[in-house]
Amino acid sequence: MSERELEVLRLIVEGYSNPEIAKTLYLSEHTLKTYVRGIMNKLLVNDRVQAAVAALRSGLVG
Repeated sequence: MSERELEVLRLIVEGYSNPEIAKTLYLSEHTLKTYVRGIMNKLLVNDRVQAAVAALRSGLVG
């Protein structure tokens, strides 16, 4: 997973919404959605909550 994807994932785990993450990381919402989709594909999950749980369980974020 790229460093940018890990940044996005950390913010998802912290409970940020897509618009909040986009603003924080200076990304368009479209670009952010692409990152989120890629993260979910790599973690083999179907939604943001599952991505957060998988990230915490696997130690990707702390």
